[in-house]
Amino acid sequence: MEQKLIVFVGMPGAGKSMCVEHLKSKGFNSVYFGGITIDEIKKRGLELNPENEKIVREDIRKKYGNDVYAKRIIDKIKLINNSQPIVVDGLYSWTEYKMFKSEYGDRSIIVAVVAPRSLRHKRLSLRPVRPLNDKQATDREYSEIEKLEKGGPIANADYYLTNLKNIDDLQQAIDRLLTETGIN
Repeated sequence: MEQKLIVFVGMPGAGKSMCVEHLKSKGFNSVYFGGITIDEIKKRGLELNPENEKIVREDIRKKYGNDVYAKRIIDKIKLINNSQPIVVDGLYSWTEYKMFKSEYGDRSIIVAVVAPRSLRHKRLSLRPVRPLNDKQATDREYSEIEKLEKGGPIANADYYLTNLKNIDDLQQAIDRLLTETGIN
């Protein structure tokens, strides 16, 4: 049986990480796009903050191309040696979307997690790690839409999870998605 990927995409604060954590608690393996940026920030000896994340994220893509994150994540996926589905946390760009679909086809299930902007901003301001104020959240959204073309993967997702209420509702939606897709 060929390995399936559950690839999450969404704007900051939509709830992607909550989805990933739920699936990890069920024993799924995961890989994290943002980890590439965080590792590079540490390697450069920079402070971990939204400004440095943006600088490094854009610098990596400028130096190595818009597909660099997808290539690095695919390399990590290939190192996971079992048939269990893999959760991919945080697809960003249209280029990455096309690369995953080209590499994995229908085995790559793109799931967009969506929530209203005001709710996402509230969540981002309250998160314990790397909180963002309203201006920082807006700047990040604009950057992801304009520079990374994040709207394409969200618009073209295979499934949508609307995260309006609480974690229990979101987890139930994920469990329904697993049943619907036949992923266990």
